[in-house]
Order: sequence, then C-alpha cells, then structure tokens
Amino acid sequence: MVDEKQGQQGSDDFAALLEQSFVQLQEGEVVKGKVVAIVHDKAIVDVGYKSEGEVSLSEFPIGDDGNPQVQVGDEVEVLIEQLQDEEGMIWLSKEKADKMRVWGELERVFNEGDGEVWGKVVSRVKGGYTVDLGGVKAFMPGSQADIKPIKDMNSLVGQEGKFKILKLSKRRGSVNIVVSRRAVIEKEQEERRRTLMDNLKEGAILKGRVKNITDYGAFIDLGGIDGLLQKSDISWDREVQPADVLSEGDDVTVKVLNILREDDGTLKVSLGMKQLEPDPWDSVPDKYKEGDLVRGRVTKVLDYGIFVKLEPGVEGFVYVSEMSWTHKIKNPGRFFSVGDEVEAVVMEVNQRERKISLSIRRTEPNPWDIVAEKYPPGTRIRSKIKNITEFGIFVGIDKGIDGLIHVSDISWSSRVKDPAELFQKGQEVEAVVKYIDKENQRFALSMKDLVPDPWLQVPEKYKVGDVVEGEVINITDFGLFVQLEEGVEGLIHVSELALEKVDDPRKFASVGDRITAEIISIDPAERKIRLSVKSLHVREERAGEAVEEESTSPPLSRPERLGDLVKKAVEEQLKKEGQLKADASGGDADAGGTDAAEAQDAAGEAEPSDPDESEEK
Repeated sequence: MVDEKQGQQGSDDFAALLEQSFVQLQEGEVVKGKVVAIVHDKAIVDVGYKSEGEVSLSEFPIGDDGNPQVQVGDEVEVLIEQLQDEEGMIWLSKEKADKMRVWGELERVFNEGDGEVWGKVVSRVKGGYTVDLGGVKAFMPGSQADIKPIKDMNSLVGQEGKFKILKLSKRRGSVNIVVSRRAVIEKEQEERRRTLMDNLKEGAILKGRVKNITDYGAFIDLGGIDGLLQKSDISWDREVQPADVLSEGDDVTVKVLNILREDDGTLKVSLGMKQLEPDPWDSVPDKYKEGDLVRGRVTKVLDYGIFVKLEPGVEGFVYVSEMSWTHKIKNPGRFFSVGDEVEAVVMEVNQRERKISLSIRRTEPNPWDIVAEKYPPGTRIRSKIKNITEFGIFVGIDKGIDGLIHVSDISWSSRVKDPAELFQKGQEVEAVVKYIDKENQRFALSMKDLVPDPWLQVPEKYKVGDVVEGEVINITDFGLFVQLEEGVEGLIHVSELALEKVDDPRKFASVGDRITAEIISIDPAERKIRLSVKSLHVREERAGEAVEEESTSPPLSRPERLGDLVKKAVEEQLKKEGQLKADASGGDADAGGTDAAEAQDAAGEAEPSDPDESEEK
C-alpha cells in the first residue's frame, strides 16, 4: 500500500516537472517557432509547447513557381490564436504575426522617428488611395497625393515610394492608418530650398517675381524660394497698400532683410523694397524744428489723438490734450476725419523713436493768458449763467472760458445745497474774481465776496460770556444752529441745551424759534461760535442763591425791591463768570463747552444735515 502511494506521488512529480519544462504561452502572444512538417495545406510549427501548432500555407508568400515559400526547418514568427482545441492542437497565424510586427514598427516610426515609411499604392478607393505598408493597408487622401493637382488619378497606382504617417490608431482589432505622399515631397522640396539658401545672405539685392498679393504684403518668387515682402517694407509711406504698387507677375528688385530657419527646417525669407530708397527720417531733424508751423493731412483718428502726415514716410501725432485750449476733447472723431488738412506746431522731434509731437492749439494764443491779464483777482464781473451743477454755477467769461462759483462762495450766511433752487440758466449774476489757475484751466469766482465778511467784526462785537439772541435755522441730532446776524451762526450742542439730558434737539426747539444763549467759545479762524442755554440756567440758580443771601443780611440803608436785588446779584455773577470764562477760553480749558466744541468742529466742514459723521467726530 505504501509502495503504491509512493509510486503515485512520483508519477505526479514527474508530470509536474514535465509541465514546467514547456514554454509558458499566452493567447495573442507573438513567438518564434520552427517548421517541423508540411502536411497537405498546413505547416506544422513547434513553438516549444507540449503540442505543435498549425499554420495555413496561404499565409506564406507565394514564390515565382506559384508555391508557398516555406520548408521544413524554417524559423517563423507566429501569433498564438488559441492554445489548444479539442484535438490538442495550437492555432497559429503567421499573417497576423507579420501584421503585428509591421504595426509595431509603424508605431515606433510614428512616435519616435520621422514618420516616413516605404509603401506601394495598390488601388484607388473613394476619396483617395490604398497603400500597402509591408502587409498593413493604409489610406491616403487624394489631397495628400501631391503638392499640385493630379490630372490622372490612376497614374499613381503601382508606384512605390516614401509615405509619411499622418494618423495611426487601432481600435477593437481594426487598424486606421492615414499617410501622405505630399508631405514627403514637400520635405524633399524644402531640402532643395535649403541648399539654395546657402547662397542667400542678408543684405543681398535680388531679382524676383510677384507670386501672390495679400492684405499684409506680397510673396515674391526668388527662383524656387518664396520670400515675404511685408506691407510695411514696400514703401516708407504707411498709407501705401500692396495692390497700389504691385501686381501678380511683376518683376521687382528686393533686398533680403532677414533669413529665419524654423525648428522644423523651414526657411522664412523677409524682403524689402523701401530699403532700396533713402530713409526720409534721416533728414527730419534738419527739416522740422521745435516751434515750426507745419501743415499735414490726417491719416488716422484714435481715441487719444490723431496722426498727421507731413510727407511720405513722416508722420506726427497730436494728443487730445494739444487739440484745444478751452475744450477737453474726449472723442477726436467728432472734430477730425481722415483726409482733413490741419495746421500744427512742432513741439518735439525724436528721431531715434521716429516720433514728432504736434500741437494744434498752439497755433493760436493761449486764451488763459489773456483772461489772467484781463481779470486779476478782485475784479468784479457781470455775466450770464451757462450751466448749473450740484457743486456750483458756471458763468461765461470769454469765448470758450467759463468761471465757477462754488456753492461755498455763493453766500456768507446760507448753506446752499442745490444752486438750481436759487438760479437758472441765462440769469445774469455779479461776482468777484478769486483766482485764475492757467495750468489747470480754472477760473474761480465768488458772489459772497461782493460784501464784507461779517466774521471780520465778530471778535469786536461778540465776547465770551455775552448773552445773545438768535433764530434757529437748522436742527441736527447733535444740536441747534442759531443765526446771530447775517452770515454769523453759532452752535448749541445738545449737551448745552438744558441742565437735564436732551435726547432729541427737535423736541427742544423748532426752526424759526428765537432762542437766548450764552457765548462760551469763539474761534474766528475756524468761523465757529459755541453757545449754551445750560449756562443761563446755571446763572439763574446762582443768582437765586445770591438773592437769598441778601435777604438774610442786615437791613439796607434804603428800601430795595426784590427785582433790584436779583438784578444786582446777576450783574455781580456775570462779572465773576465772565472773568472765569475769559480765563478758561485763553487757557483752552473750557470744560463746560467740550462736547459742544467737538460737535462744532465736526460740523465745520460738513453740512449740518450729516449728524452721524459730526457726532462721531
């Protein structure tokens, strides 16, 4: 029993070793094999597997004698289609192996080489030709057969030669290869051109013939090599178009400007005609001097200026800022058109950059020089309103020049928010010249300066501690603005309205109310007066205390009324407080008016209607 088991194990080991001795193959793999026999229409091939495979003799090339070119002992490459069938044979294919080998070579040439392979045109098909690339069929479109049209399409059938692979793909067992004979011809032609180019040098003067004319230039045939004559190199005059001076077939003389060799070996030759003539810019510095008056024709209109042709090949440029003294021109096209004749003054000549700066406005005197001399500051003028804006009114001065009366210069007393409510176009007004800025073209006028500034008399008329009466003209969240006289206002901050806290000044007073308050601060430089109602209440309380003291004192020498005692106490209190507040104002230590001062500062530049900003400041 033991011997039988050992014998069985030895037999299994031998079978395993025998199985390992055979070559491990996979279906779809290309392997080399040896023809061991030819039986009927098949060649028996040993590929090192445990059984041989069969290859149909039809897959072998046919010799001149009409028989397949194969014999026993030949080594062949085959594709394993199926490892074993029901009879234990391997299915092999030489034809498919050949195609795979050729396909691999085609892929290598297409991906790594120059893409050129040898082939033969075997037939015509719809849209082109079928080309045999060593056993693999490819398609060549008719447009890729030659560099020029072929009259007899059948003349290419049977011809062999080089073809360039344009496209190569394989999907689901189908092969798609597109080739070109034209690409090979073009390459060979380019190689011949390259040889010819060895005789071309930059600067050479050559004869050529106009081959083709385009919008951007012309192609010149130099005898097998085409050169490009660009539009800008035909003439020094930029207005010249290629079709104006050239026609197809014309014989021309050109100069080689540049020879460029591309990475793919393609040569580009740039040619010129204007370079055979003198450059007009060589004489520009002698012909055009700064300040010269010149005439020219508008050749181009841009958003920022115009080009003016002074002579063939020489142009100047006028910027929008140099077109008018009095108008800010934003669209030159509204004033100038191509072909217009204009006069201009030469401002600058830059020969190196081939630029001439021109000015049209400098052909006339600067009107701003005239008005600056005619209207010195302080001059009174009367004129009509030409335009009204939110920030002021424009008044006509001289031709093309307007003066501006800013809203802040309309009145000493009124805060003008909308000038259109007070004035209308065409209305005649009187104003005083404040200043004229010729560089920035600004003419500033003032209506309020027609009368003296009331603030000049404020330091004499008003003192800290004075009790004044005025009209409420504006109410904001931070206090009341009170007009003391025409052009003089004071601010009662919300903290100075009463002894108790006031949340809403609008509940305290209304616009138009008359109100009495004490002056607690005056700043003539900032044109600010700070007022306080609360201070009056404090005075009354102190005056009342003084009356009580008088009533408890010894009898007076003569009878006095209670009103007299109050009056006397108030006068004494005013003297004391006036001195204290004068000292506080001089020492900048008026603590009682701190909040009001801050509010006045905030409202000094801003309109009183902007309480949030003033409160924040």
